[in-house]
Amino acid sequence: MNPHLLVMTATPIPRSLALAVYGDLDLSVIDQMPPGRQPVRTVIKSAASEAEVYAVARAEVERGRQVYVVCPLVEESEKLDITAATAWADKLASGHLAGLRVGLVHGRLAAEERTARMDAFGRGDIDILVATTVIEVGLDVADASLMIVEHAERFGLAQLHQLRGRIGRGRDPSACILMVRDPVGTVARRRLRVVRDSQDGFAIARADLELRGPGELAGTRQWGLPRFRVSDILRDHDILETARLEARALAARPGFRSSPEAAALTRIAAARLGGVAPGEGG
Repeated sequence: MNPHLLVMTATPIPRSLALAVYGDLDLSVIDQMPPGRQPVRTVIKSAASEAEVYAVARAEVERGRQVYVVCPLVEESEKLDITAATAWADKLASGHLAGLRVGLVHGRLAAEERTARMDAFGRGDIDILVATTVIEVGLDVADASLMIVEHAERFGLAQLHQLRGRIGRGRDPSACILMVRDPVGTVARRRLRVVRDSQDGFAIARADLELRGPGELAGTRQWGLPRFRVSDILRDHDILETARLEARALAARPGFRSSPEAAALTRIAAARLGGVAPGEGG
C-alpha cells in the first residue's frame, strides 16, 4: 500500500516517545550509519590543553585534511565570558594557526556570502573553518577529519551529536574534541560524557530525554517533567504500547465513536490537556 502521508525526521526519537506522539502511524526506524561513514573518536579537553589541541589541528592540515572549529556565539558579549566566532577566527589566524587559511562563517552573514565560504571550504580553499552552529547541517566535506567545539558545555546533546556528524565522512580517521571551561555543572558534565561514550543517535536521544524531560506531549513546552502522576515515558514503555493497542481496538469497535463512553473519554482528555472537548465552546 502506498502511504498518503509520510512524516520524516533526521533526529532520532526514543521509541517510547515516538509511540506517544506518532502511535497511530506505522513507524520505520533507520538505526544504521550511512555507507562509508567512519566512527568518530570523541574526547573532552579543558582550556588548559588549548595549545596542545590546536597543535593537533595544525598537524591535521599539514596531512592534507581540514578542520572545523565551532563557537557558541557570533560576537563577544560584555555579559558572558564565552569564545565568539569572529574574535576567535582572528585570534587563531594570528596565533595557534598562523599561516593557515582560516575562514569564518555564521548566521549573520548574508546568505550568498555564507554559501560562498562554505563552498570554499568544500573545495579545500579553506583549511580551518571557524563557525557557529550554522554548519550543523548541509556540509559534506570528506577531508574534514577534526572538529573542535569551544565551550562544549554550553551545547545540548542533540546539537553536539549533529555537529559531530559533519566529520567522519571520508576515509581518514576522525576526531571530535570537546573543549570545556570551568565552571561546568553536573548536568553539563553528564551530557559531555554521553557524547564522548556513544555515537548511537537513539541512545543519545534517550539520554537527552532523561536529562531534560519530555515536556508536554500535546503542548508547547519542550522540556521538563510531564504532568503524569505515576507513569514514566521511558520506564513504562511496555505499558504505553499496551495502552496504545487497547485504545486502537476500542476506537475500532462498531458504534464506539458515537457512544456516551467516547464522549466521556473525550471530555476527560480535553480537561487534562487544557483544551475544549468537541461540541463545547466555539
